[in-house]
Amino acid sequence: MDIDFKDYHLRCQLHGHEDDVRGICVCGNEGIATSSRDRTIRFWSLENTKFSCSKILLGHSSFVGPLAWIPPGNEFPRGGVVSGGMDTLVFVWDLNTGEKVHTLKGHQLQVTGIALDDGDVVSSSVDCTLRRWRNGQSIETWEAHKAPVQSVIKLPSGELVTGSSDATLKLWRGKTCLHTFEGHTDTVRGLAVMSGLGILSASHDGSLRLWAVSGQMLMEMVGHTAIVYSVDSHSSGLIVSGSEDRFAKIWKDGVCVQSIEHPGCVWDAKFMENGDIVTACSDGIVRIWTIDQDNVADQLELDLYTSQLSQYKASRKRVGGLKLEELPGLEALKIPGTSDGQTKVVREGDNGVAYAWNMREQNWDKIGEVVDGPEESNRPVFDGLQYDYVFDVDIEDGMPIRKLPYNRSDNPYDVADKWLLKENLPLSFREQIVQFILQNTGQKNITFDASFRDPFTGSHAYIPGQTSRTSDISAKPTFKHIPKKGMLVFDAAQFDGILKKITEFNNALQSDQEKSNLSMTEPDVSRLGAIVKILKDTSHYHSSKFADSDIVLLLKLLQSWPITMIFPVIDVVRMMVLHPDGASLLHKHFEAENDILMDVIKKVTVNPTNPANLLTSIRAVTNLFRNSCYYNWLQKHRSEILDAFSSCSSSANKNLQLSYSTLLLNYAVLLIDSKDQEGQSQVLSAALEIAEDENIEADSKFRALVAVGSLMLEGLVKQIALDFDVSNIARAAKGSKETKIAEVGSDIELLTKQS
Repeated sequence: MDIDFKDYHLRCQLHGHEDDVRGICVCGNEGIATSSRDRTIRFWSLENTKFSCSKILLGHSSFVGPLAWIPPGNEFPRGGVVSGGMDTLVFVWDLNTGEKVHTLKGHQLQVTGIALDDGDVVSSSVDCTLRRWRNGQSIETWEAHKAPVQSVIKLPSGELVTGSSDATLKLWRGKTCLHTFEGHTDTVRGLAVMSGLGILSASHDGSLRLWAVSGQMLMEMVGHTAIVYSVDSHSSGLIVSGSEDRFAKIWKDGVCVQSIEHPGCVWDAKFMENGDIVTACSDGIVRIWTIDQDNVADQLELDLYTSQLSQYKASRKRVGGLKLEELPGLEALKIPGTSDGQTKVVREGDNGVAYAWNMREQNWDKIGEVVDGPEESNRPVFDGLQYDYVFDVDIEDGMPIRKLPYNRSDNPYDVADKWLLKENLPLSFREQIVQFILQNTGQKNITFDASFRDPFTGSHAYIPGQTSRTSDISAKPTFKHIPKKGMLVFDAAQFDGILKKITEFNNALQSDQEKSNLSMTEPDVSRLGAIVKILKDTSHYHSSKFADSDIVLLLKLLQSWPITMIFPVIDVVRMMVLHPDGASLLHKHFEAENDILMDVIKKVTVNPTNPANLLTSIRAVTNLFRNSCYYNWLQKHRSEILDAFSSCSSSANKNLQLSYSTLLLNYAVLLIDSKDQEGQSQVLSAALEIAEDENIEADSKFRALVAVGSLMLEGLVKQIALDFDVSNIARAAKGSKETKIAEVGSDIELLTKQS
């Protein structure tokens, strides 16, 4: 369809998603599918020019991203949809029933792209691989890039193209890379086919590029002021792109011919066959834009959208370092000033206006409108002024947290002295404050300003250990909660209750003729009592010993007792691995060819699960981290263990949530030390899923965030975390009412700002 360019106008807004709309899939003439951070996929049917939500597809446990449309056929009479999520899963849906037909499990990290290839599903992932699926099964996988793969498309000629965080595109025939496209300077986030011309790419470097299949760059389109997340083309020759700068831009012949402003980040933008454009926005609304005057929204809807934009911009606009909406109204001018020339900024409509107090006239004189820099400035604000940094300073326990504002152009000694005087704190804290500033700003080679005078003595400031006025301090930023060192364990136990429950189960077995042979004998019962007595006596852990027969008894019960009865036995094992001799004896059995512990884990994590079994077994595994003899075993079975217990993160049981977060945190510490990037990536993905879940209990979320921060700071996966939108997760954590969550959120945000 050939269309001359005309301005696009709002056609309609589709409300329903409860969080960011992340992906769009145009499903022929059937309608539109959209994915969201709210974990759902919605299908919008088109009836009589109106769109309405006819299906909500539920199944993903984290935010949903890429979508692909399966046209109607024998298997799917009304078509189907393929979805990929942060939960590492790919689902195939039947739109006729709204049910999942296939669950494709194999990726280790977030699924970022989906392409259909002659009935096969091809998916890309942050785990750096491509996977090909056929009839619900993975038939091949290969490492496509050395960095996360962010997107995949199929060309009309049959080849696949991938875009990656390594800033390149790759052209594939089968598993063979035919060409690597180099030119972007940052992550290649979105791809599209430009019919008859080549391949379009959208990048974090803010540009769009058109490439010939041969690898030649045909055109570069620059106009966005932030990350470009998506790109699409239409048969008319138009191109549309969506960006973090809140604009969907329309391009013709390499020139931006229209910018459509949104009240939030534009995650995706797609053309419909008739030339209309669909956009996915972070405000949770799907919008359709048209050039057809007959389909433009009515005036009420257009006014509503104008109002949405105005409200969003007002909420973001800063005046004098403060949000416009936080400024007082004109009524504030009824209060007299206290000194001549005192200034006050008030809100007048969409502007901030400054007034000065005239002491002689006893009234406020209007100075004029206050204009700030770019509205998207992220510089922190303190006492109405913007700074490069506003630090929370904890002088000592029992004293309140103090705010310390600082600009990189300031002299740190000058700032420290003035701040200590203002806070009525002793000048003996000066060097400590200066070091704090230098460490948390990452500043090096600070040149001391000779004009500085001590406010008390009039002398130059004394810099301990320095013979000149140059400080060559080179320090890394300091953090409150990261990196995590050491392992956490669950070392509290109600031994009397454990023994009572084992005795109760043993009596039940004895009274059951069919299972009486599974019960313990009297000597076994006595032996178990002796085991518990040793475990209770923690003051003699350094010298007490277990007999081989003790271990054999416990392992026999784990293997032979009914699955509904083994949780108190697992609880004894949980405590025994904290005992030096017990841990050593059990280790020999776990390292044997017949790995009893892995057998138990597989047994207790198969649906339907028993919460008591899950809780005792995940805590037992977590306690293994106390003893280094288990480190090889824990790394060897890492993927199996994390997969087996992954359901704990979405459990309503807070104890299970906390246990799973602790397991992840311990794994983070271990894998950082062993420099296992693949393992770090898996733990990072799982921890981020917990960190962004609003229903997770505070302690669990805190431990997950500490794992994320530690992996970013000392591990090998910082870039992967950034690709996972960790900045948004950190920002949300900073706003938490829980102090420790807000603090670790600040730690992570500081990490994201480091190069």
